Amino acid sequence: MEMIVVTGATGNVGQPLVRALAETGESVIAVSRNGVGVPAGVRHHRADLTRPRTLEPALRGARALFLLPSPDFMANGDIEAVLEVVRAADVPRVVLLSSHGVGTGRHPSALEDAVQRSGLEWTMLRPGNFDSNALRWADMVRTQRTVAAPFGDVAVPAIDPADIAEVAAIVLREPGHQGDIYTLTGPEPISPRQQAAAIGAVLGEPVRFVEQSRAEARTQMLKYMPEPIVEATLGALGTPSAEERAVGPDAERLLGRRPRTFAEWAARTITAFK
Repeated sequence: MEMIVVTGATGNVGQPLVRALAETGESVIAVSRNGVGVPAGVRHHRADLTRPRTLEPALRGARALFLLPSPDFMANGDIEAVLEVVRAADVPRVVLLSSHGVGTGRHPSALEDAVQRSGLEWTMLRPGNFDSNALRWADMVRTQRTVAAPFGDVAVPAIDPADIAEVAAIVLREPGHQGDIYTLTGPEPISPRQQAAAIGAVLGEPVRFVEQSRAEARTQMLKYMPEPIVEATLGALGTPSAEERAVGPDAERLLGRRPRTFAEWAARTITAFK
């Protein structure tokens, strides 16, 4: 059976994607720098996209690759070198996890551009704000029942990573998505203050919201994101365009149901905040 290879397989999107594919009977290879969280019965391959040759053994006999660039890859990776390895292994299809910011012009399009000119069959997934970004508040909520964030009352849609994974599983398994670009959003705009309230509602205890300055948020974000991504993200969160505030139709159409709400995500992951 031809395989589907999933990079970033132990992250917020990759882990549910591997699980979703395995549950449908697909032969999956989970690729990551460690094997934590890989479901039983799924083959794991240790590789790092910043060292493209380490990916080679996982690609033999693969019919599709889910390409999830990490922040580290965004800062230091070589997409052309990765695609060269993919072509050499005769993998015909790539599904790239891109970002909504490419479509709005906030983020550079270099990764998408490289995939589009690669000669491979391709599909782009462009999710916006992730529900799981709220996990950065987990320690603060656990210890102080507080959320600190900038732009407290600016609302943009946030999407459940499990919904992104479900869309990716559909696109990887089904024909008919070649050359398509899907913008993935949650079902409604939600502000950081509203997210804090939703977490509190699930906890059954009030969660206080403290508004950060842009500079305070920037300092925090630079610890785990490249500076250009930080600036673009703060721009999208602080002064979103009409397009960035809008709820798109692609996720609901592909899923065949309404995407999950932030409150549903919070209920499923509430142990992180207790």
